Amino acid sequence: MTINEYQKAAMRTASGVCAATPENLLLNGVMGLNGEAGECIDMVKKHLFQGHELNKDKLVKELGDVSWYLAISAEALGVSLEEVMQRNVDKLMERYPDGFDPEKSLHRKPGDV
Repeated sequence: MTINEYQKAAMRTASGVCAATPENLLLNGVMGLNGEAGECIDMVKKHLFQGHELNKDKLVKELGDVSWYLAISAEALGVSLEEVMQRNVDKLMERYPDGFDPEKSLHRKPGDV
């Protein structure tokens, strides 16, 4: 499955009120991203600091939920996941042409995202 095929498949389950308008789809998407990312970090926190076993299978499923919300967020913006990922790679290549540099990270240009 390609990333854009995934995006199309994700939209199959983004029906109803949340998909009634692009604005609702975007709101549901970015709110869901935050919620699912929170679930992921909570699992890792409990593993690192509270002695819980890291349930990798459950974490992979939560990462899948992150992917779903990312897909519907991109759809709401009218872009493909492939474009989102390519634009991110392009941004990072411009910012760190020789690989990550902590000094460049600390002294980024104002307005850099």
